[in-house]
Amino acid sequence: MTDERHEFSAAGGMEMIWKIFAIMMLCVTLMIGSAFAQGMDVPGDSDSDKVVSAEEVGAAEKLAQEGKLSADELEEIRHIHEKYPFTIIDSANRTVTIYKPVKRMIIQPTFEYEPVFILGVQDRLAAVTNTAQKCFFYMPGIKDKPVVGEYKEIDYESVIENQPDIYILGSNKTLDDVESKLNPIGTTVIVMDLSSLSTFKDSFRTLAKLMEEEDRAEEFLSWWESYLNDIKEKTDKIEPKRKVYNDYANELPWSTGARTSGIDDAITLAGGFNIARSLDKLYYAQVDPEWVLQQNPEVIIIPAFHDYDPSGDYLTGYQLENGDNAERFIEEASQWDEWKQLEAVKNGQVYVLDGDTGFTSCKAVIAATYMAKWFYPERFKDLDPEVVHKEYFEEWLGVPYRGIWAYPQAS
Repeated sequence: MTDERHEFSAAGGMEMIWKIFAIMMLCVTLMIGSAFAQGMDVPGDSDSDKVVSAEEVGAAEKLAQEGKLSADELEEIRHIHEKYPFTIIDSANRTVTIYKPVKRMIIQPTFEYEPVFILGVQDRLAAVTNTAQKCFFYMPGIKDKPVVGEYKEIDYESVIENQPDIYILGSNKTLDDVESKLNPIGTTVIVMDLSSLSTFKDSFRTLAKLMEEEDRAEEFLSWWESYLNDIKEKTDKIEPKRKVYNDYANELPWSTGARTSGIDDAITLAGGFNIARSLDKLYYAQVDPEWVLQQNPEVIIIPAFHDYDPSGDYLTGYQLENGDNAERFIEEASQWDEWKQLEAVKNGQVYVLDGDTGFTSCKAVIAATYMAKWFYPERFKDLDPEVVHKEYFEEWLGVPYRGIWAYPQAS
């Protein structure tokens, strides 16, 4: 009798355990189904720990068998279980955890957009700045994106309305303020500096990891480094280097990019010496004309960012068919009293270069090819900057090459 009661008790206990397990699985599957219905933070995560466990995958598979979860939804849950979470180190030296694929992002700095285009993930831009929309008007689809203000005057209400998974800053200057606005809606704020040549590769690889486009990134870096290294080999040992002054003359005369600017990276790579490197300012500086006269640069580069007169005539850009505007501006600037005394002007070594070409490190190699050809034409007889630039547009941005980007063109 005792044995019978024991067997009955054991059997009853096992039945109860199975019932409890079944109820638990039902709860998990219901929670997972609810996660998709309500748009919870991480698809498939039923216990709100932002991690999809093997048990949660099993529950999702059961839901799929019952027709309550689509094949795509199940595949996404499996993918998140296999690949996430992971961590990155951003440009503010912070460890940031990513819990799910980035499907929606907003980028504040204009120079961060082209790396996204190179990776082929512009469809994940939830919205764009008005600045980027104007600058990259030739990129398919960008005109149709919602706008969140100018890059220096972001409309955070619009950002919140567009619900990005991540929001990218170029520096940590406004990090705390931006996080206080966006963290409450579940947006991860990431600092990523893609403007500095010294950190570009690491930052670009970090971006590629976020986008799950590591192979594409390595293909681009291989192309980028091949030209970079070729220029370096021919310019590293040149002494003395050509003295170069860069002046935003068509926008703010006597203003220059200093030693941490993108234009400085390109000048240095091309074998030039940026005379503004000696200034206290790191990135941008207003200079005294007398100081420029004392330095007496051998070459002047005019980075063209905006139209230089009320008629709206641009010096460079995708929409231009000839260099007439740039030629006219060089002629006018060369007649300025202070400039007329400079060696660069006397020897006809004044050039216009599209400002954005030297502003982003992914394009620093483009700017450097133009400059290297201008600075040392004999050393770079076989280098055609227009060919390199065409490759960049058509192989990496995926748009036809056209426009005027440098004048005189250094082919």
